[in-house]
Amino acid sequence: MPRTSPYTIVLGDEQRAALESQARRYTAPYRDVVRAKIVLLAAAGLGNDEIAARLDTRREIVSKWRKRFFEEGL
Repeated sequence: MPRTSPYTIVLGDEQRAALESQARRYTAPYRDVVRAKIVLLAAAGLGNDEIAARLDTRREIVSKWRKRFFEEGL
């Protein structure tokens, strides 16, 4: 049974624009690009397992960054 995250991400226009810019920046550190993509996919309503599969990373990493963004924002 898949788990659902209690941390629902809702982005404002400025946050979404900043994250999309970061996700497209190919000169940025890889970790920053992946973190931005995690948050954008979480805001799109995807679950942690699906995000992890799409980005080829571990579910725990996705969960960590979803929670961190939920609590602290950008």
